[in-house]
Amino acid sequence: MPVKDVVHLDAADLKQIEAQLMEWRQQMPFMGVVAFLPETELPRLTDVQSLFRHHAIPLAGALFPALILESRFQSSGILLFCFDQMPRYLLQDNLIQQGDGLTEVSQLFAGKVMEQLDDDENSTTLFLLFDAMLPNIGRILEDVYLELADRVHYMGVNAGSESFKPMPCLFDSERVIQNGLLALLLPDHQGAALEHGYGVPEKLIAATSTEGNRIISIDWRPAFEVYAERVKAQYGVEITSANFYQYSVHFPFGIIRADREVLVRIPVAMMEDGSLFCVGEIPPNAVLTLLEAPQGDSQHTAELLADRFVTTPDGVVLTFYCAGRRLHLGTDAAQAELQSLGSRLGKMRLYGALSLGEIGSSRRGGYPLFHNAALILSRI
Repeated sequence: MPVKDVVHLDAADLKQIEAQLMEWRQQMPFMGVVAFLPETELPRLTDVQSLFRHHAIPLAGALFPALILESRFQSSGILLFCFDQMPRYLLQDNLIQQGDGLTEVSQLFAGKVMEQLDDDENSTTLFLLFDAMLPNIGRILEDVYLELADRVHYMGVNAGSESFKPMPCLFDSERVIQNGLLALLLPDHQGAALEHGYGVPEKLIAATSTEGNRIISIDWRPAFEVYAERVKAQYGVEITSANFYQYSVHFPFGIIRADREVLVRIPVAMMEDGSLFCVGEIPPNAVLTLLEAPQGDSQHTAELLADRFVTTPDGVVLTFYCAGRRLHLGTDAAQAELQSLGSRLGKMRLYGALSLGEIGSSRRGGYPLFHNAALILSRI
């Protein structure tokens, strides 16, 4: 079910959106649309939903910090992906729960996905869009994988505000929700390619006390104290409570998994007790390191990603670029990295969004993992 067309329009111009929908429906009577909007367009969403309801056209989508249009970032408008038949989707809220309650909700969700899978489908991708404010995304992925295993490929991203303030960010034609997820089932789809390109130094440390997304202690000492010491020792930068928000995005943690895969975790807040709040959970007793972040002129990640992605003469590439990575590199260098990637893909066109966390595996067919600072490419 490849996408038939992609357009970017002014979200305030409902007549233009309506004209485009009518043009598509003349050619595709059972069409449906997946839409991305930047967070600044949230006030326009209600009118857009009303338009889709009026014409009985299926709609699902998410709000992100910015859009990606042909290798550049765009902070206004609406991006419409038109399918000749709407992908099956589920919009699930109430995922803020903890403990057994969360497992029960995750299992119910996985059961709904299972019901919609056809026995004769050889290759389906479960495309997950989470509210970035959920504190338990890794746990949800584990619970869903225990139910579905390799029945599907997995890919996904986090939606929401770059400020990491709560906002409704997932929707269909009827609802706008937060603290939940939107899941799309993409048949005849081979998943996504994901890379972050961060190098791993030899010095390792241990998260000796954690709670969800929070690192309380490292090597049995307050997390920030050890973090500041390691940044100064490895990179010669002195981090204090006053300049933490200026520097922390440049010095993320890496979680070293048993299979040597590295998960990036960007610290985004320093708590009064000296603990550090990260984007994504930190497992108890996780083995950590401070990662060597890519430089602004590096071509390494673009090369890795392009090598893993099978190009075609033309077509649309669904593209996600981590907001934390853009903040680290700067907008100009991040856009240059996108352009470098686009040049390696020939005439294929990059459309997507700036994301707040990425889901996938740097190994094809691998377990779904929650990443920071990554790029994702997928044919759609």
